[in-house]
Amino acid sequence: MSAKLIKPSEEISVREFFDKFKDMLQLELLAGEKGLDRIILEPSLNRPALAITGYYKNFAAKRIQLFGAGEMAYMRDLSDAEQARMLDEMISKSIPCMVISRNLAPTKPMLDAADKYGIPLIRTKMKSKEFSAEVLVRLDRLFVPKMALHGTLMDIKGIGTLIRGDSGIGKSECALALIDHGHSLVADDHVYCERISDKIILGRSSELSRGYMECRGIGIINVAELFGVRCVSLEKSIDMVVTFIEWAPGIVEERTGLETNCIDILGIQVPHFIIPVRPGRDMARLVEVAAMVHALRLMGHDGAKTFNDRLIAAMTKQNVEKQ
Repeated sequence: MSAKLIKPSEEISVREFFDKFKDMLQLELLAGEKGLDRIILEPSLNRPALAITGYYKNFAAKRIQLFGAGEMAYMRDLSDAEQARMLDEMISKSIPCMVISRNLAPTKPMLDAADKYGIPLIRTKMKSKEFSAEVLVRLDRLFVPKMALHGTLMDIKGIGTLIRGDSGIGKSECALALIDHGHSLVADDHVYCERISDKIILGRSSELSRGYMECRGIGIINVAELFGVRCVSLEKSIDMVVTFIEWAPGIVEERTGLETNCIDILGIQVPHFIIPVRPGRDMARLVEVAAMVHALRLMGHDGAKTFNDRLIAAMTKQNVEKQ
């Protein structure tokens, strides 16, 4: 498989976090602007409830520090001098930034410490629970394993199908026929993959090439303009892989479908169909059927196994009758 492993993010700067998610997370920078290049090393949040009381055992200093309503209420019960001492100790642990939820007002010692030590102090209008959920999802996507694959990714009746093969073998032509059948294009030529769980790989195109594909002899086409916006998907899980190979006399072809072949993508075993290409074969129809076969298997219906069981039962019955 033609593939390029993309090194996953192992860190993200506070500036990148702020600029990337400013609107969707309703972020506002209050102080500590000179520390925006500080680094977030873990894709998670920490509620410093124990830390602000002076307990630092197992303190998650590499994470974003989220001050919710409880932490802010406790801070306001402290004198300015007590707050300053507490913040000095917390900041000495090299935290990347502080975020205040619920659009709560920061205390003066928090603003002073942020500017003094260059620790970005950010405020969000979101509640702590909502903010935590949104941030965890978005940071996880930045830190997950990634790779780029050569091929064409289609959404065929809900089954994400990666079509691959040597250059010029007919991947894009097959995809074009599938689009004409009402299925949707996710990515053509280069598919960017992310392992978002132990079972799911998500595929997408680059923003630049989204909705475009190359057809040899015609050129670059805009799928949405020709077939409608419903024929373009932003991203899709890769549920199966179809590999086109050149047919040659004596080539071994799958005849029963009893064995389920798999291919490794980012450590996940993905079902794999190998289909020889030769004149007269409707490749789009074959890929479409392969996707439907896979969908049935996911629902617990395996036609090849059912037929094999019937065949064995019939042969057993004949043997019994002969005896």
